[in-house]
Amino acid sequence: MTDKPQIKLSETVVLIDAAFLNFVIMDMKGYFEKTLQRSLQEIDLSMLTTYFTLDAGIVEGKNEVQFLFVYDKDSAMLQHCQPSNLKNELNGVAFQSPYGEYSFASVPSEGMVSRENLFLDLLSIISDSTDVKKMIVISFNEEYGDKVTMALNEIKQKEVIQFRMNEPETPVEYEWDMLAFPIMQALGIKADELQ
Repeated sequence: MTDKPQIKLSETVVLIDAAFLNFVIMDMKGYFEKTLQRSLQEIDLSMLTTYFTLDAGIVEGKNEVQFLFVYDKDSAMLQHCQPSNLKNELNGVAFQSPYGEYSFASVPSEGMVSRENLFLDLLSIISDSTDVKKMIVISFNEEYGDKVTMALNEIKQKEVIQFRMNEPETPVEYEWDMLAFPIMQALGIKADELQ
């Protein structure tokens, strides 16, 4: 018997640390605006979330994809994204696309546990869920990446994809992909601008 809460989850779950996503978006936007000498567009969150899932191998169809954003008081707004308010705009909403239904839930860490512990708790719940077949993980690796790597290496019965900014330092038992690419696409950076 497990004492973990049982939450109804979709077949595909995307777990995102909002603080890390903000950190990367701010960093990349600043860098590329300087490099390309132009301002970059605001990110349409429906496009960014679609790019994540496409890079993770989702194909057109009746997929159910659930996005879980973990945030604290400093990351309650997604930077340069529309919509951006995790509490008021991105909790309990969904949109339909050719790739299925994408639903959003935002989970605050305020007052209960640290953002790191909440992220790791949710990661554990998702990996234990028999409903979930594919996990897409965007964690704050500079803060607690070793714990996430250990947890993901233990998962055998699911497809696991982690988006990261750097190559893993040690061999991993799961897939990983570069987080920079879907964010660059969502910011409107074209490949030919990077020659």
